[in-house]
Amino acid sequence: MKFNPTIYPYNSRRNVQYAKNGIVATGSPLAAQAGLDIMKQGGNAIDAAIATAAALTVVEPSGCGIGGDAFAIISINDEIYGLNSSGTSPASISATELLNKGFKEMPKFGLTPVNVPGIPKAWAELSKRFGRLPLEKVLQPAIDLAENGYSLPVNVGKLWKRAYNLYKQEKGGEFKHWFETFTPGDKVPEIGDIIYLKDHAKTLKKLGETNCEDFYKGEIAEKIDAFSKKYGGYIRKEDLEGYEAEWVKPISVNYKGYDVYEIPPNGHGISALMALNILNNFQLKERENSDSYHKLIESMKLAFVDTQKYVADPKHMKVTIEELLSKDYAKKRASLIGETAIMPEVGDPKSGGTVYLAAADTEGNMISYIQSNYMGFGSGIVIPGTGISLQNRGNNFNLDLESPNCLGPNKRPYHTIIPGFLAKDGKSVGPFGVMGGFMQPQGHVQMVTNTIDFMLNPQAALDAPRWQWIGGKTIELEAAVPNHIALELSAKGHDIKVVHDSLMFGRGQIIWLLENGALCAGTEPRTDGTIALW
Repeated sequence: MKFNPTIYPYNSRRNVQYAKNGIVATGSPLAAQAGLDIMKQGGNAIDAAIATAAALTVVEPSGCGIGGDAFAIISINDEIYGLNSSGTSPASISATELLNKGFKEMPKFGLTPVNVPGIPKAWAELSKRFGRLPLEKVLQPAIDLAENGYSLPVNVGKLWKRAYNLYKQEKGGEFKHWFETFTPGDKVPEIGDIIYLKDHAKTLKKLGETNCEDFYKGEIAEKIDAFSKKYGGYIRKEDLEGYEAEWVKPISVNYKGYDVYEIPPNGHGISALMALNILNNFQLKERENSDSYHKLIESMKLAFVDTQKYVADPKHMKVTIEELLSKDYAKKRASLIGETAIMPEVGDPKSGGTVYLAAADTEGNMISYIQSNYMGFGSGIVIPGTGISLQNRGNNFNLDLESPNCLGPNKRPYHTIIPGFLAKDGKSVGPFGVMGGFMQPQGHVQMVTNTIDFMLNPQAALDAPRWQWIGGKTIELEAAVPNHIALELSAKGHDIKVVHDSLMFGRGQIIWLLENGALCAGTEPRTDGTIALW
């Protein structure tokens, strides 16, 4: 039978999905099913999320891995909790060190941009504080997938091939283990091929048996240390031993009656909150209206230029979260928005390739969870014998000695992955998120306004065509944006680029809790998104 699995000439439609007992929504049917299986075995939404996250490192390694970072927002009995499990830089690295070596900017690949991975610690912390089942049992579905194999899905297959072509350009023996792990025999797997990740399965087993301690203090930590020393990297076992995830209080703004929650910096979820604060000063018209697009875009631009300057590890930030989220400051920024596109400039607040999942259960437990290796598979470094692909999140540091986000020892960088959560009048409404690098806060703003201003159901909120600001006055529009909108935005001074690759506009999920106790959900049409429900 011959067909092309990457071409879909006709529009398809998904309906909103409803469930009574539980929902897991993510970009992979296999991972969502892994989470639901754990829920049916007596686990709660947090157990299901961990199971799903672990499965995603197996079935979607093009977006995340055991060696990546994670963030979560959790609702338990309407109490909102936040977890920042992003890794810190090694103790021995600094901007001065790299500048003296001739670097002009942070490298993208190799061992230099590798920070301490936070994902295993996130699983352990979530399981210990809110889980119901032993971690060993929760990781079993992912172990089975890695050990027994799975068939490569469409979009992951595309990203796999893209990563192969990227890493082929890198020189150095440290990269060979990525190819041995993901392209054995130097053959890129085709869509539909059966993938086995035996070393990955062994590592997941060890993580389950030791509650992830082996990753930070045991044999796995020793292997990372030895490999880094061999190839001139900076990360050491001592960095892993000293790492702890951080429980944080989520930050929020009230947007037209709803409380929108994000994780505080070092993540840039605050960008979405600042844009919504600005948008509180406007009444948006119907969605497919160039004036609505214009106000959304301009608000996002103004928020983004601020956070790109000010957001860093909170220990090093020179402005406070309260200053950035001030209503008075938002009003000043809103006054800059006129009828034409502006070149956004940083204000002064003092003057006045990631995966996402959402899960919910019948007890009212809900979680918004995101994890990433950054830039697809990450650094291109796989620790031999472990299947662990290390992230390259250190690339988000800069080498400007005056910047709060300058590379330094034991420091968290400006971080792009962000989970979102919605509540109203003290009651949890549910988790939402859109993954995709610097698209993420822009996706959050579009999900929130689609839901609150334009009253779209969760599936329609995800289906709606998206835009993305990429700098200056340049706006990328998804091809599905009506042509008259593109022309009218261009007339307002926006530099419009129509993009036909929908993967560039992020991938998301939404779960809302209804007043009758039922759950409803939508999932991403731009990827292999699915909803497993019970």
